[in-house]
Formats: sequence, structure tokens, C-alpha cells
Amino acid sequence: MNTDSIRDICMKLPHVTEGIKWGNDLCFMIGGKMFCVVALIEPIKVSIKVTTEEFDELTILPGIVPAPYVAKHKWILIENTGIFNKIKWSFYIEQSYNLVKSKLPKKVRDQLT
Repeated sequence: MNTDSIRDICMKLPHVTEGIKWGNDLCFMIGGKMFCVVALIEPIKVSIKVTTEEFDELTILPGIVPAPYVAKHKWILIENTGIFNKIKWSFYIEQSYNLVKSKLPKKVRDQLT
């Protein structure tokens, strides 16, 4: 999986914005909150939010670690982007989007509909 493929998945979701943060991270956001971060330095690494159950299951796989600074919020860092096929990538990115969107304030969520 490459940056363009991940960007395509993210940008197909409703109300997504993107921006560069910290100089070299491409961030995808819903309502101003990040749901996917792609490090633009090769080899690319991707951070996404997962469920509590998935966090424990995924972080024991080689190439996936708890994301620095945000692991307590169940974010993972995928260091080996070949670990998932496109279907799995789509699933986990969309799930991250929905997890983050569900935590937005009601007023913000209402503006997105």
C-alpha cells in the first residue's frame, strides 16, 4: 500500500479534509479530528484508531506497534504497509473514521450531515 492508495480510501469518505502536520505527516480529518496519519518519509508508516479488542490483537503482529503518544487512545502504527490487502485497509481506515466521528461533539456531527 502506498500513500496515494491510502489517500484515495480516505478521501472517498464524506467530509474528509487533509493537511500536513509536523512537517512530514499527511493527516486525514473528520470535523477537525485526525483519523489517519501517513508519515511521508520512506518507508511510509500509517497510524489509525482501532477498537480496544483489535488493539491487543493487532499490536502482537509483526509490523504493527502501539502508536507513540496516542496508544492509550487505541491508535496503532503500521510500520509494514504490506501487512493488509486493500480490502483490510479500507475496513480499518473507514472504522477509524467512524470511531473518531462518533466522538465528535454533537454540534459538529450535526454540521456534517
